[in-house]
Amino acid sequence: MPQPRKIIIDTDPGQDDAVAILLALGSPELEIVGISAVAGNVPLKLTEKNARKICELAGRPEIKVYAGAIRPLVRQLVTAEEVHGQTGLNGPQLPEPAMKLQDQYAVDFIVETLMREESGTITLCPLGPLTNIALALIREPRIAPRIKEIVLMGGGYFEGGNVTPAAEFNIYVDPHAADIVFRSGTPIVMMPLDVTHKALTTTQRTQAFRKLGTKVGIATADMLEFFERYDEGKYGTDGGPLHDPCVIAYLIKPELFKGRHCNVSIETASELTMGMTVVDWWGVTKREKNAMVMRDIDHDGFFALLVERLGRL
Repeated sequence: MPQPRKIIIDTDPGQDDAVAILLALGSPELEIVGISAVAGNVPLKLTEKNARKICELAGRPEIKVYAGAIRPLVRQLVTAEEVHGQTGLNGPQLPEPAMKLQDQYAVDFIVETLMREESGTITLCPLGPLTNIALALIREPRIAPRIKEIVLMGGGYFEGGNVTPAAEFNIYVDPHAADIVFRSGTPIVMMPLDVTHKALTTTQRTQAFRKLGTKVGIATADMLEFFERYDEGKYGTDGGPLHDPCVIAYLIKPELFKGRHCNVSIETASELTMGMTVVDWWGVTKREKNAMVMRDIDHDGFFALLVERLGRL
């Protein structure tokens, strides 16, 4: 087997973030160098704790978790308790984590790791607002060409937004950070709502996790049953979209996804469309292509991978 791919997961857990972390922990192709927490779905003091809860749930307390930005670069923090519950991980009863939070600031950890490790060997996997990644790029611009790839969940184009008509939550929370990341020149793969809204946790799929009969399987089913109730009400679907695990699934089985290389620009000036990811899908501008924007997913293959990998934990 080739060397595992080294990744840093930057996250604001969130039930779908939790499933993404579990997928990475269950996949030998990936080596989690560290997890950096950011404020997003819920405030930072909960997201860093939730990241540790998930590592412990998976029996992996040795994973290092770092706390990062407490708020966006410019705007006030917007959170999503109405979706994720007051803890961010409502659903299962997970114990308080025993594993310690690392002392180092997450942004310093990201910079230090990228400067220390061989260039082109670290992939960043942002699952929340891009504040930590932008701060790292500001603090040490030399990291940009050293990043192998940034594979992120965020944005939407054909599907519009999920927090405003134009904007998806992760980008909306910190559009200025997203603007910095998309201008960084680093190779980007973007998993927008256009893909994640095709990955629905139907009753049958949620039951498949429960049928694993393991602590991880049952907790995942509990999380998804809580998480999907909001989107089912909003979109009138059976199940809600499972956004963040698309990032990790892409690293393991890229053939599950199809998309197009195009320019993505972030709106930071208009309140009406703040945080919109303006995707030049048809190539009508001269703007440089800066992201591989995914649009299609083999959703059955995606859920089969999730159940198989979470079943290993």
